[in-house]
Amino acid sequence: MISVEEALEKVLSCVSVLDREEKPILQCLGQVLDEDVYSSIDVPPRDNSAMDGYAVRAEDVVGATPSSPVFLNVIGEVKAGDIPKEEVGALSALRIMTGAPIPRGADSVVQFEDTDEALRRERPPFQIGILHQVTKGQNVRRAGEDIARGQLVLKRGAVLRPAEIGVIASLGKETTWVIRRPVVAIIATGDELAALGQPLPEGKIYNSNSFSVAAQVLRYGGIPQILGIARDRVKDIKDKIKEALSADLLLTSGGVSMGNYDLVKDVLAEQGEVSFWTVRMKPGKPLAFGMIKGVPHLGLPGNPVSSMITFELFARPAILKMMGKKNLSKPMIEATLEGHIKNTDGRRIFARAIVSREGNRYLARIAGPQGSGILTSMSRANGLVIVPEDVEAVEEGEIVKVLMLDWSEE
Repeated sequence: MISVEEALEKVLSCVSVLDREEKPILQCLGQVLDEDVYSSIDVPPRDNSAMDGYAVRAEDVVGATPSSPVFLNVIGEVKAGDIPKEEVGALSALRIMTGAPIPRGADSVVQFEDTDEALRRERPPFQIGILHQVTKGQNVRRAGEDIARGQLVLKRGAVLRPAEIGVIASLGKETTWVIRRPVVAIIATGDELAALGQPLPEGKIYNSNSFSVAAQVLRYGGIPQILGIARDRVKDIKDKIKEALSADLLLTSGGVSMGNYDLVKDVLAEQGEVSFWTVRMKPGKPLAFGMIKGVPHLGLPGNPVSSMITFELFARPAILKMMGKKNLSKPMIEATLEGHIKNTDGRRIFARAIVSREGNRYLARIAGPQGSGILTSMSRANGLVIVPEDVEAVEEGEIVKVLMLDWSEE
């Protein structure tokens, strides 16, 4: 058996950043930018109002107070998207909406709340009382104050979040270049598996692994390609693998342990090269990895919990690296353990846990029975408590490291 770190190093050494593609910007969410983005315009393109109010000359409203208003003549109104024709002169004002261009002559905006507009019957009024003075430039957004023409706005390598998508949209760009998403072929193996949507035959179980793993692929930015079930026959496994050779990564579940019908690792050895097939961890000891005709192949264990945990530790970083991402690690925290964990065979344990915050500390409570076939424990857990290989037991109240699967958004 090799260590978790050795296994991950071998996996990552066999995958590379993929090629680029140009796509509509909304389809690029979560992908890595593969171009430097410069602006050909100022954002905003003109000085505009940051408030609903009145565009004025600051010198005209000096000394204005609620008890001694300054009265200005209202010469018109301008809303966002209009180009004002009027020029604001001495003792005049232009009613203005948020985002509307500042008219010639005006240098500041008095917000509605600082006027007597609410007391007047005219809509809009012909005259307005200013109740508070403003400074020159107050409530005005300057042209280019967000982005200047010619500015480098986003650098190649940036991960496109909603904010970055919005920034690109503000430049008027419909498409951009990104590192493409990896296509991940998924094959479940085993005579015991039944397809979804049909009555469950005697002695069978539904093929949940393909769907939990495909959901993980989707979650981390890949494109899952579910190829169905390969029965426990060498030819069937070979035929399914042949279908997967156009993918960027192949994930199989099952067939990598020591049983008579665990044939995936044998096919991998025959058709490609095996890098490793056992890892010093629990759950997830039977884990095969190698290359088949140039395609990286990760043979996940058949037990559903083992399949999901080994995906998180090995397939997820591989997918992220293919997408050009640099941060391949999940968040790690320290928490106080509620309960105890025994380590009887010198493997690194990843125990499903429910992590919560209490004051300034985290608590980690074991999420029920830890059998590798109890998939509901994964649905309850938001973290994995790590027990090192050389630690025989962790007791109640001890501080443990927890690999976080999720942060609660509730």
